[in-house]
Amino acid sequence: MNEALEILQERGFIQQCTDVEGLSDMLNKGPISFYVGLDPTAGSLHIGHMVPIFAIKHLAAYGHRGILLVGGGTGKIGDPSGKTEMRKILEYEVLDQNVFNIKEQLSRFVSERRANIPHVVFENNGSWLDNLNFIDFMREIGSQFSVNRMLSFEAYKKRMETGLSFLEFTYQLLQSYDFYMLHEKYKTCLQIGGDDQWGNIVAGIDLIRRKTHDEQVYGLTFPLLTRADGKKMGKSEQGALFLSSDLVSPYDFFQYWRNVDDRDVKRFMLIFTFLPIPEIEQIVSGNINEAKERLAFEVTKLIHGLDEAEKAREAARNAFYGTGLSSLMPSIELESKNLPSSIPVTELFTLAKLCTTKSEVRRLIEQGGASINNEKISDVKMQCSLEDLHGVVLRAGKKHVVKIIIT
Repeated sequence: MNEALEILQERGFIQQCTDVEGLSDMLNKGPISFYVGLDPTAGSLHIGHMVPIFAIKHLAAYGHRGILLVGGGTGKIGDPSGKTEMRKILEYEVLDQNVFNIKEQLSRFVSERRANIPHVVFENNGSWLDNLNFIDFMREIGSQFSVNRMLSFEAYKKRMETGLSFLEFTYQLLQSYDFYMLHEKYKTCLQIGGDDQWGNIVAGIDLIRRKTHDEQVYGLTFPLLTRADGKKMGKSEQGALFLSSDLVSPYDFFQYWRNVDDRDVKRFMLIFTFLPIPEIEQIVSGNINEAKERLAFEVTKLIHGLDEAEKAREAARNAFYGTGLSSLMPSIELESKNLPSSIPVTELFTLAKLCTTKSEVRRLIEQGGASINNEKISDVKMQCSLEDLHGVVLRAGKKHVVKIIIT
């Protein structure tokens, strides 16, 4: 097997491949051009989107050219794959901003300066989709697709149960056309992506073979990761683990990895870091808490940079092993002019965003999981004096801590 493919297999990336032997031979003859599509229907990627991006860096390290295709055109429709209902249709200005944000996030991650990986370029499929003539497109491309075959793919099967709009039905044609256009421009012969993209990838391969008679076109998918507890990878109590520090602070990002299940540490370290496999084996064979901290540090460093990773690690150590009063600790500022002189503890924890509702705070207190300056709260009706709140540390369970700053 080709060495780059073998690395992906050893690290747990590969779920399905249209032709492993053929792709291996093509990579050995390389370098090749390959791509992954990115959906801009949100203003930030989350960690689940990063599995193929990590794979891109592994392949690019062997000299293959990776193309990050941002869906400025297809995002105007929305991919139905993995969705139980139609996506919300976004304004074009919102999509354009999302495209910009995603390119900014990934530019830092794949840049030559940070990663020594020069073989990655960006494309936006809006450049060839936005001005298509519908009749011409349907004559040239739509005629190559069988509705019966399209409906055999799992993504469409599931949506047929709840209702599938014609708008979404055309998505597979457009994604296939993307593969075809990149094949024409860069001789792209491989599309990679999550396993929910299998049907779209196969459809693109079929289109290229029909239009160009090139048989050396391949698809490779990666597993849709779940945690050991069965929950979706990257989901936390607060929602998705976004890459944007405006949505998820580097500290909270660090804490997510620091608190993963013991059974997930090795698997996540193989996929979400570039540490050599023998080093990973050595790390996970030792103290599991030290291994979790190393995992958290490595992933945070890759996504947010070395400085933020070091700050997050120091803040976590101070919060949970030291005095808990480090200036690096996550904090929230509350304006005194907007607050009464006495605040119910249930309101204080919601203001600090440690809980979303007052009833959630009450449950936390009743279960013994709430504290102020390491003193457990037992009275759900407790009142907190505003003049005494500056600098106090609130804790919700073992994982979440916030310092209050009164301004």
